[in-house]
Amino acid sequence: MPHVKIRENEPFEKAFRRFVKSCEKSGLMAEIRKHQRYEKPSDARKRKSNAAKRKMRKIHMMENF
Repeated sequence: MPHVKIRENEPFEKAFRRFVKSCEKSGLMAEIRKHQRYEKPSDARKRKSNAAKRKMRKIHMMENF
């Protein structure tokens, strides 16, 4: 769980912005978005398959250079 120590004389907005950035870096926001609604198992397989295809395509592009 991300946390932020508030510095002395630091405005709340600045500390909150640092907290939001640390949440994004840790992947917490992506995890929350992923669990907001139900995903059918067939859709999950399709999404994972497409991600693997994109990854392989990227690897092949890097090898060609």
